[in-house]
Amino acid sequence: MKPFRNKTGRRHFCVLAMVVCTCALGISRASADTVPFFFSTGNPDGLIATLSRVASPGKLETETADDFVTTAPTVINSATFVGLLPSGTPLSAVTQVEIELYHVFPIDSVEPPDGRVNTRVNSPSDNNFDARDSNMPGELSFTTMLLNPSFTALNSVLDGGINPSPFQFTGGNGSVTGEEVQFNVTFTSPFMVDADHIFFRPEVGVTNGDFLWLSAPRPIVPPGTPFPAGSTDLQSWTRNDGAGALAPDWSRIGSDITLQGPFNATFSLTGTIVPEPNLLVVLGGVLFGMGLIRHRRRSQRNSTQL
Repeated sequence: MKPFRNKTGRRHFCVLAMVVCTCALGISRASADTVPFFFSTGNPDGLIATLSRVASPGKLETETADDFVTTAPTVINSATFVGLLPSGTPLSAVTQVEIELYHVFPIDSVEPPDGRVNTRVNSPSDNNFDARDSNMPGELSFTTMLLNPSFTALNSVLDGGINPSPFQFTGGNGSVTGEEVQFNVTFTSPFMVDADHIFFRPEVGVTNGDFLWLSAPRPIVPPGTPFPAGSTDLQSWTRNDGAGALAPDWSRIGSDITLQGPFNATFSLTGTIVPEPNLLVVLGGVLFGMGLIRHRRRSQRNSTQL
């Protein structure tokens, strides 16, 4: 009986191997059937520049976020964003880039909100759901490119210009001029997101001054890419951290702080859309293989009894 059991085991192994290979082939084909993902809000429009900086000694964290939409599981490999550095600042003064992703409120948030802002409808969540930081090994790398040594935004939201309600309206901090710089970010560890409406939040650390994120046209115009049908292009939001500051709430830059806009912010994302494998097909193949094995076992028992 021992040789017979060994032969049967080999047959079972071959059947299972065929099933596994078939399933793997199905998954491989699904993986190979990826399509590019690209989103862009277009070029800066010069209307406003808003503070978005990492916390550092003597400076509280201040964030600006704008939204994008994915319609299927998506891997985000890289991003760009454009903003101002103080005039005369060498690009080597940029020491850190941090990217965070937020769902739309009330996901990842306290609900109901605390009432310190005009509204939380369509705002970023209280807390991010994923993040990458150039100061963390293996998360992201970045390069900078000077686009224009002198670029002027007609208005700005700067340090001290973000306040809780009822003092949220300031009209902005006025016109600013600086170096227009593009940041090119590669996610060493890519973001993987489902079909979702997401806010993109970049922050920059600079040894000399602050980074101001430039606005982009709203509604989006070429070379920007339109939002998918049925989805809404939300405006950009901002908040600051620290005692008496706005966080975890956010204010609308255009509709709350300046009564201008509403605004988009200048950024782009690149990646791949990855269809999920057809799990029913894979499961069907596994069940078929198991049934075939059981059938062969019964046949072998019957032959042995004869």
